[in-house]
Amino acid sequence: MNIRFTAGCLLLVAACVVAVSAEQRSPSSSSSAPAARPSLIVPQKPAPPGALPALPVVSYKPSMPMADVRQVYEFAARHPEVLQYVPCYCGCEQQGHRSNHECFVKSRAQDGRITEWDSHGIGCAVCLGVGARAMALFNEGKSVADIRATIDREASRYPSSTPTPLPPKRRS
Repeated sequence: MNIRFTAGCLLLVAACVVAVSAEQRSPSSSSSAPAARPSLIVPQKPAPPGALPALPVVSYKPSMPMADVRQVYEFAARHPEVLQYVPCYCGCEQQGHRSNHECFVKSRAQDGRITEWDSHGIGCAVCLGVGARAMALFNEGKSVADIRATIDREASRYPSSTPTPLPPKRRS
């Protein structure tokens, strides 16, 4: 078990709760109910090579150094085929999130270009921890199914998760 991942998530989970609460109280929110999203994952195209848009400016302190936050957001942009099949465990399903990918990317153009980031992930240690762990496993050459299984096993102590489908079976 990755002690740094576990300790970081446990010690900073309060930052996520504060960030979720702040977003829900934000005057820009038109209602307290999360927007309904379809339950099926639609495969996303990765962001094309080149610069990504600037991350959103938030009024709260990021739960990791900004260099680390940027890496996880870039991973989400470049590898939706991974994070769209990895659940998040911070409670963001209450906001309508269906996977860890949606903690970082709010919308994409048809070509995969990021049109809007989701600021939630910046302040949430759980979201960032899950994304960073998935990124590390991906960089070790693990398959999406192995990444999902590892994160599910490591995060099994959390009481809830996003309704994330399993990755498609690989064709033989």
